[in-house]
Amino acid sequence: MVLPEKKRISLFSLFFSFFKIGTFTWGGGYAMLPLIKREIVEKKKVLTEEEFIEGLSVAQSLPGAVAINTACFVGRKARGIAGTLVSVLGASLPSFLIILFVASFFLQYRHLEVVQNFFRGATPAIVALIIGAVVDIGKSALDDWGDLIIAFILFFITLFFNLHPLWIVLIGGMLGVLRRK
Repeated sequence: MVLPEKKRISLFSLFFSFFKIGTFTWGGGYAMLPLIKREIVEKKKVLTEEEFIEGLSVAQSLPGAVAINTACFVGRKARGIAGTLVSVLGASLPSFLIILFVASFFLQYRHLEVVQNFFRGATPAIVALIIGAVVDIGKSALDDWGDLIIAFILFFITLFFNLHPLWIVLIGGMLGVLRRK
């Protein structure tokens, strides 16, 4: 089996990649994941798809925003501590600047019907982006029937038992250990 070739990326390129992703991704961290995968795995070839999925598993298991955790993982894997810093800064700076801009105008114009309708219309689009991210990542991560069954079981446990996400991750991890003994 031939492993895909990985490339070294400059700190500026790493920062710019995450800045671009952070600027053009609306809908939160999960909406960013397909773009991070496309940019880091497919275009720049900094990580393999397997490394990205492993990093995503870690990022989702830890407290904090999944996009920032993923940027932290990718940056560390690509360029060490400096890579971590520039990736996290690149991913979070656009949101900070946009929120600063939007907040200053939103408070002034929030009563306008067009502004309210815009946000009502953006909500289903964000849901669609998140579903797209789930499907895209699911294709790579759920590579056999056993993983797919575990995912569905955990999905239904999440729906009906209102468990904290940490418990879902721990149950999934334990099922993975038991399944692969």
